Amino acid sequence: MSGTYKATGINLKAMPIGENDRLVTILTREHGLIRAIAPGARKSKSSMGGRSALFIVNDLLIFKGRSIDKITQAETILTYGKLSGDLGKLAASQYLAEIVLAQALKEHPQEDLYQLLLLHLGRLNGLDQGDNTASIAHLCQGIFHLLALGGIAPQVYSCCITRHAIEPNFTTLNWQIGFSIESGSTVELDVATQDPSMMVNYRLTALDLLLFQHLSDPSLDKLDLDIDKFPLETISDVEIARVWRRIERILRQYIHYHLNLQIRSAALIDL
Repeated sequence: MSGTYKATGINLKAMPIGENDRLVTILTREHGLIRAIAPGARKSKSSMGGRSALFIVNDLLIFKGRSIDKITQAETILTYGKLSGDLGKLAASQYLAEIVLAQALKEHPQEDLYQLLLLHLGRLNGLDQGDNTASIAHLCQGIFHLLALGGIAPQVYSCCITRHAIEPNFTTLNWQIGFSIESGSTVELDVATQDPSMMVNYRLTALDLLLFQHLSDPSLDKLDLDIDKFPLETISDVEIARVWRRIERILRQYIHYHLNLQIRSAALIDL
């Protein structure tokens, strides 16, 4: 890139710089991750102020500087206005942004990553206000899809040792399956005990595994249909919420191990 260039991108991070400017980290379709100054963005009447806010999608004209680029023109084409008014949605969005910032490349087209992030931000934006369980569920699926795009999604459909297919068993009392963070896979518990090198970090119940497996689906809509196949009528909404939170914590530890990334916004999720 040289001179002035165009890009379409979403703001993922912003920080003050100088007296009136803002330094924005942007995921663009054409050039991957870029950092550029939004001049005058912190002035009260600046049009650049709103256009440099988080999760705003702009068509940009950017001047390529020696050390840092500068936004010379920004036209907003998409916003997610319902995220900022709901702590659960906002925390989930920031959580996804942290993962994207760890995955994105500089000066390299990022069309797939860009479109995937916008897809999941749109889903979060469309949820009912205050529905924290739905926010956590969609966050978990967003995490899973981002990990899948990066080629490191957990494998939860078979045992990593025997390669046997695993399905949630709701008919056996206290049925469980193991999950190994290091191996990134489910593992049959009786097999794991025979392998001293296998570390089982979690024991998943049938409901844990059912929800976990559905994260690979294009959306969570299919879950509402499949859940009728199982004797779940005695499971409360509180239990469903508990399981989604458990899955998020598993994914958080998984991200820390495989991406060496501590999710700062997870503190808001814990609230």
